[in-house]
Amino acid sequence: MAKNIQSLERAAAMLRLLAGGERRLGLSDIASALGLAKGTAHGILRTLQQEGFVEQDAASGRYQLGAELLRLGNSYLDVHELRARALVWADDLARSSGESVYLGVLHQQGVLIVHHVFRPDDSRQVLEVGAMQPLHSTALGKVLSAYDPVAHSEAVEGERKDFTPRTVTEPAAFEQLLDLTRARGWADDVEETWEGVASVAAPIHDRRRMPVGAVGVTGAVERLCPDGELRSELVAAVRDCARAVSRDLGAGRF
Repeated sequence: MAKNIQSLERAAAMLRLLAGGERRLGLSDIASALGLAKGTAHGILRTLQQEGFVEQDAASGRYQLGAELLRLGNSYLDVHELRARALVWADDLARSSGESVYLGVLHQQGVLIVHHVFRPDDSRQVLEVGAMQPLHSTALGKVLSAYDPVAHSEAVEGERKDFTPRTVTEPAAFEQLLDLTRARGWADDVEETWEGVASVAAPIHDRRRMPVGAVGVTGAVERLCPDGELRSELVAAVRDCARAVSRDLGAGRF
């Protein structure tokens, strides 16, 4: 019988360790938990980091899972309940709005795009499944930060970078944005992350009424905000889509 490759076994054990318990672990914690010398653990972590399977927090030096795992897990996403329930509704939203539709979930300090429906025209577009978006400036991120306590902590405690002059970074003003999001049930991003781009998103809840993701529409400012405000029918369509996916997940009526 062929022998297992020890380094791969250790790497797999490391990924499982990072996937459970604490959201971030230090080198000493990882080495101790797996019974490895620090040098050995660091070498494996460095390799995993280079491949995108592990990320290191710049401030604390602690390690966490990387988004590359989700990119490789694309086949799994097909059977992931949230994505599976959202497929038809997201397609309908793209057709009715004429814009790109994104489904996002909290992943570490950002929003991981787990489903992307292209804008239904002949323009050249790039599939963004597996891409990460910031929590504090995007419509998807603000929705998650408003409804998910973990996402809220990540957004409040993390760096809120100025992407454009419109980006809200001051703590009190950011909290006001989240209060507004909860009050009206949706969030927007009008050139807060990318110049010339606007988006609107709404939360998706599961059968326990817990927030499990967000769905949103993104497009050019001149199409989404022709009169300086987001089109009301677009906001309604996004909210209807989020409610439909939530109902399919067992959340009932909102």
